[in-house]
Amino acid sequence: MSRKPSVVSKTQKSKGKTESQVKTTSVKTTSQVKSQAHPRHLNWLERHVPTLLIGSGALGLFASFMLAIEEFHHLKHPDAPLNCDLNPIVSCGPAMDVWQGHALLGIPNQFLGIITFTVMLTMGMALLAGARFKRWFWLGLQAGMFAGFVFVTWFIYQSIWVLEHLCPYCMVTWVATIVGFWYIFLYGLRAEHFRLQGRWNKAALFVQKHHADILALWFLILIALILNHFWYFWQTLL
Repeated sequence: MSRKPSVVSKTQKSKGKTESQVKTTSVKTTSQVKSQAHPRHLNWLERHVPTLLIGSGALGLFASFMLAIEEFHHLKHPDAPLNCDLNPIVSCGPAMDVWQGHALLGIPNQFLGIITFTVMLTMGMALLAGARFKRWFWLGLQAGMFAGFVFVTWFIYQSIWVLEHLCPYCMVTWVATIVGFWYIFLYGLRAEHFRLQGRWNKAALFVQKHHADILALWFLILIALILNHFWYFWQTLL
């Protein structure tokens, strides 16, 4: 009778060891899946997205403030040249006298930019400080940035092919908006806010890996379009 408890205890110990081994194996398997889903070379997104948001937000905010100052100056002195009127093509004055410069409810575009870039700058600072936000908040932010990206794309078309003028400060806001939208979108992919599967997940990993290449191609296409459309003027400067 005295030997039975020892047999039971040995059995319990063996079961405990088996359960611990299973748990350890499951933890290793989970970590391996996560490492496969998010390779180490993609981890820089978590480290550098806050800095990119701060930089693009500050750049866009500066350009928007300068445009607001030029707008006030233009309202006081409609016939006076503006500091951003560099030549017949690169000038911001023409964009202030047309409806495209006040496209949303008559509000000057630069004031909308001040709001947008302030949000970007605040988000970058919050992330840098270690803040964490709910998924619904990120989805709302990404929807707002997508709307800003669509608006900027529309204004780029209007500037090049309709107004045929390039506002220098506007171009700075183009760059800041595109960079902000792109990296907030990438951060959403990295944090799995979109819950992609299959081929879409592979595509998400691809754009995260080649984020800089895609962004560079983006800007190269934009520069090529500008050079091509205004080549009649650029060649006079050569």
